[in-house]
Amino acid sequence: MIETKLKEYGYEFKNLPKPLANYIPAIQINNLILTSGQVPLVDGEIKYKGKVGKNLTEEEGMKAAEICAFNCLSAINNLLGDINKIERIVKLTVFVNSADDFVNQPKIANGASDFIVNLFGEEGKHARSAVGVNGLPLNAAVEIEMIAKLK
Repeated sequence: MIETKLKEYGYEFKNLPKPLANYIPAIQINNLILTSGQVPLVDGEIKYKGKVGKNLTEEEGMKAAEICAFNCLSAINNLLGDINKIERIVKLTVFVNSADDFVNQPKIANGASDFIVNLFGEEGKHARSAVGVNGLPLNAAVEIEMIAKLK
């Protein structure tokens, strides 16, 4: 079960991060779930702030990406009531708040991708984009959108 694997990472579904503006955290369209962008919010606070490659290390960026991926799963779980209804993860779009000369966005995105594949196995292998950006809401290090297919 996914919840058991999440506990091994120290995560559990409790409080869904509240939207930062006028949007919903996730929406179901037929057998797909699309999440809004999720930042590394932990207990209502941004855990990793700033630019990767400037005031944050790659390792911190990867951990921020993992938290974002968990928050995407949390939004899905909140909508469905059961994370085990996911058949596979289809796509991640990863935005990295990057220093001007930083080019390792794919490595930062691996923080989320490795986490998802460890949770879901073959069904966790997904398409992905990793994009460097000049800034993110609340100065978050990373923001991630997820698309999942339901059983």
